[in-house]
Formats: sequence, C-alpha cells, structure tokens
Amino acid sequence: MKENPVRSLPGIPVLLVLFAVVLASGWALFRSIAGDGAGVPLAAPIVVGAIALFCLLGLYMVEPNQSAVLSLFGKYVGTVRDNGLRWSNPFYAKRKVSLRIRNFESGKLKVNELDGSPIEIAAVIVWKVVDSAEAVFNVDDYESFVHIQSEAALRGMATSYPYDQHEEGQMSLRSHPVEISGELKRHLDERLASAGVDVLEARISHLAYAPEIAHAMLQRQQANAVVAARARIVAGACGMVEMALAELEKSGVVQLDEERKAAMVSNLLVVLCSDRGAQPVVNSGSLY
Repeated sequence: MKENPVRSLPGIPVLLVLFAVVLASGWALFRSIAGDGAGVPLAAPIVVGAIALFCLLGLYMVEPNQSAVLSLFGKYVGTVRDNGLRWSNPFYAKRKVSLRIRNFESGKLKVNELDGSPIEIAAVIVWKVVDSAEAVFNVDDYESFVHIQSEAALRGMATSYPYDQHEEGQMSLRSHPVEISGELKRHLDERLASAGVDVLEARISHLAYAPEIAHAMLQRQQANAVVAARARIVAGACGMVEMALAELEKSGVVQLDEERKAAMVSNLLVVLCSDRGAQPVVNSGSLY
C-alpha cells in the first residue's frame, strides 16, 4: 500500500459557512415557532441545522510536518498533508501521523560478537515517517515496530563483526565506526521500508566488553600494545646498531673483528632496548 495524496477544503471558509447556516436555521426556526415563518415548515430549519452541525464533524487540523490518513468504513481514501484547519467528508475517519524527525537510543544490549566474546552495545537511531499509509496500515504500531526492529538489526549486525581488529584490513566494531554505522543503517532500511519509515542516521553510542570479561580483555589489549611497542623499539635499535657499525667502518676509527662486533651489537641492543637507564662500565685499560 502506497500513500495517495487527496485534496481537502480549507476549514475556515467552511466553518464560517456552516456557522452562518446554523444561525439562519435558528432564526428560521424561531420565526416558524412565532407563527411568522412565511409558509416554511417547522421541520425544514431543524433538518438544515442538524445537517450543518453534522458537517462540523468534518473539520480537523493538520499541523506542520503532520499528515492525516483518511479512511471510509475501513477503506483507505487518501492522505492530506495541507497544513491548517481542513474539512473533509464527515464520514471519513481521520488518523494523524507525525512526519517529524525522531530519534531514540536503544538500551544496552548484551550480545556475542563474531569471536564469541560477550559485549555491550547500544545505538542511536534517527528516523521519520515518509509514507503515512504504510505506517498506519502495514504494521500494527509503527513506533513499536521501529524500536523492536532496530534492536534486532543491532543484534544481527554486532554478531557479524569482531570487537577488535585482529588482522590487517579486517573491519571491526571498534576500529571502523563509520563503516559499521553505514552497515547498521542498511540493515535498518531493509527492515523498516515496509512500514514507510526512512532511517536518516544510525550510529553506535555505546560499545564495551561485558563486565565479566572486561578485565581479561583489557589485559590482552595492554599485552598487544606492549608487544607492538617492543617490536618497534627493536626494529629501531637494529637500524641504529647497523648504522653505528657502518659509520665506524667508514671512518676507520677502530677495526673490530667479528667477535668484537658481536659484543658491541649485544651491548648496544641492551642499552637501546632496555626499559630503564643503563649503567655504563668505563674500560680504562687497553682496547682488548
């Protein structure tokens, strides 16, 4: 079912006309009762006034960024998006639907990510209704539908990616927030399109390991950081040692055999890779 725009009459002119008809009917009824009705039946002003009063039921108000879905005895007639006081057939049932932008934050969901570790995740969803007919007739309660389907999409997306990036180029929940938000929006668009809802933005608002494994995961992250730092230090130290030996050979300050080169490399690596200041030993004797 798709939205069918229909026209409605402006309400203020209709209200003035109906008000004038009611006054005229009351005046005619008074004249008829007073015996000065000029041959007008007593029932005529009563019927006309009753019809005018009944027509007042066709008045309704549509606010900015709001629509009115009209139905006649269960059959969809159309949707009115004209703002202000409007008038349509009094027999039409009118249901107001807000077209304003809305947002909500899901509760913290506890799910297992791709590697099986329990995590806590929550998201902020920004959405609005774009098809009033689908929102009213395709689902029972479109607001509840949006909330439930958003949590389901968030759970499904969270189980498809790991929390941390373990390989180069791998997309994870923590390292690729923009791509993950785009993937979540795609899942939501697929689930909510049938309800006439358009998702404007979806982004992760909370992401953390579950409390029972948070300490262990923190230790693993710290260990990974220490290993990465040590690897960089060792790579830099090897480059510095290689450069030092090359400069010594180039300048010819001292000639070292292979055994002395190995000892020098060992000492330099200890000095450069140590996490605390080295205590030098001054050799005051001969070279060997």
